[in-house]
Amino acid sequence: MSNNRNLVKTNVSRFDDDVKRTGSYVYTAEKISSRLANARISKSIADIYAFKSKRVLDLGCGDGAYSLEFLTLGAEEVLGIDPASAATDAATKRALEAGVSDRAHFEVGNIYDPNLLRGRPPFDCVVLRGVLHHLPDPQRAVACAAALADTMIILEPNGFNPILKILERVSRYHIEHEEQSFLSPTLRAWIKAADFQVKAVQHVNLVPMFCPDWLARACKSVEPFVEKIPVINAVACGQCLIIASKQ
Repeated sequence: MSNNRNLVKTNVSRFDDDVKRTGSYVYTAEKISSRLANARISKSIADIYAFKSKRVLDLGCGDGAYSLEFLTLGAEEVLGIDPASAATDAATKRALEAGVSDRAHFEVGNIYDPNLLRGRPPFDCVVLRGVLHHLPDPQRAVACAAALADTMIILEPNGFNPILKILERVSRYHIEHEEQSFLSPTLRAWIKAADFQVKAVQHVNLVPMFCPDWLARACKSVEPFVEKIPVINAVACGQCLIIASKQ
């Protein structure tokens, strides 16, 4: 257990502070750019897997803003787990206010804990939405997640995007929250090492999370075209989405 505590980074307290200060994570707030970006990400996840009647495990669920979306897609049950206690408290409150607390549950937990789901039936799908880049050992996290379900969905900042690489070095938010991004071949290698097979890789979303409103609207207007252009989409889009299944 002490080993697992060593695998919790200081950015967990940053996210807890965000929730205590604003009631949610900064990137789930109602800024136009964040709203447009997250809506596109949510749709891409909804389109890549049939969630209807499935039991979904949302690791790194944060404040639960996106965990509840799986229920609207027909999921039977959602369990969200996050090491930030203030975030899971906010997520539980969301579920109660939405009237879905009987099907959406949230707990404090560590992705590296081998007893994370002890005594519970397996889940159909495990989702890691923007989680790996906050962790101290992302490859180990993929291996741990692979043991919890037959299908794995990973959404990460696109490591091929040069603007993201600059922001990671100069943006106060990115530095404080220890933001980083990985190349899709790196993610694929971690998934393969976990004995999962990659089914699809997509590059999605052209709207930066915290940009001015005018830029968000401009990016959104050309997003459908950019996402369809090979190579260009791999460099310009903000996120990489991968679905994989057990071999």
